[in-house]
Amino acid sequence: MPRVKRGTIAHKKREKLLKLTKGFRWGRKNKERAAKEALLHALSRKFRGRKEKKRTFRSLWNVRINAGVRAEGLSYSKLIALLKKKNVALDRKILADLAQNEPAVFKKVVEFVK
Repeated sequence: MPRVKRGTIAHKKREKLLKLTKGFRWGRKNKERAAKEALLHALSRKFRGRKEKKRTFRSLWNVRINAGVRAEGLSYSKLIALLKKKNVALDRKILADLAQNEPAVFKKVVEFVK
């Protein structure tokens, strides 16, 4: 039986592992053993992070809407209640964008629901 040299395959395996840890801090990006350990934790938390991102952005939108609506003499919760009562189908992402980038349009929306 001929001898099998695994050098190239083993090297590819290590390169793949280190490619996944690009951007990690300290030795976790370039030392194989540390990178393997870091990936075990990182890959298991990846799913949770994607869910957390949605929560974080929603709270950011709420803060932006509240800041924009306070200038009009309302609070965030009152604005949302008025929007629901008037059946205005603008979601928080769009409202936050309007409040930040198009204050005149946002003011018109607030005036409409008042």
